[in-house]
Amino acid sequence: MKKIARITTQKKSKDRYNIFLNDGQDEKYGFSVDEAILVEFNLRKDLELEESTIDALIQKDTIHKSYTQAIHFLSYRMRTKKEMHDYLLKKEVDEAHINEIMEKLKTENLLDDQQFADMFVRSRMNTSTKGPMLIKKELIEKGISASLASQAVEQYPYEVQYENITKWMKKKLTTGKKDSFRKQVQQLQATLMQKGFTQDVITEALADINGQKDEATEWNALVYQGEKLLRKHETKLNGDKLRNKLKQGLFGKGFSIALINQFLEEVFEE
Repeated sequence: MKKIARITTQKKSKDRYNIFLNDGQDEKYGFSVDEAILVEFNLRKDLELEESTIDALIQKDTIHKSYTQAIHFLSYRMRTKKEMHDYLLKKEVDEAHINEIMEKLKTENLLDDQQFADMFVRSRMNTSTKGPMLIKKELIEKGISASLASQAVEQYPYEVQYENITKWMKKKLTTGKKDSFRKQVQQLQATLMQKGFTQDVITEALADINGQKDEATEWNALVYQGEKLLRKHETKLNGDKLRNKLKQGLFGKGFSIALINQFLEEVFEE
């Protein structure tokens, strides 16, 4: 049996306390505890402690320190169960302690995969240009089950997808004026697929955006691309061969035959 000789506050951490013990002969440092442990077990001077009690206090404090680390990890944003488990494992917390800490966090509603998934989808929906399939993939990578991820992305309705796609496409179409409208749309379609939007909403949004084609912008883009091709081939080709080369090149870049012929008539006018 040992008796608490004195209790001092740690210099670098005011909420932690050093416990000094006396075994009847000498006073020695015994262990340290968090303030929460100190209060819970009513640790005080002259309190007698058995060895088993001291071991239990040390283990309790170890778990509490790891729990405090977990709370700090959660202070930045919500975490999935997998993220929390991996974090505590990285901090070299004992597996048994990890399970105890995570159960406590779940009981306190601080660790909830369904809540995490729902909030994650709402955040991505409102602050990013990612579609539901990519968001689902991100959730699964964070440790959310496929069924829970599928359920969560249902909160991203078709109407909001369409609105987000349309806004994004309008912005992109105003910046890419050196390519044909058709090529720009094809590139947008490919990008939207990579972003995780479904083909049906992409098709509808593209159908509506096609009506916003600006003929003057399209002509300026064709002239830019046509003159670029002309400079590339005019030193090696001439006549019909040069004309056909330009025609093929411009058609491959997505311009209409009518506009291409108009450009060629201006270039090769007698």
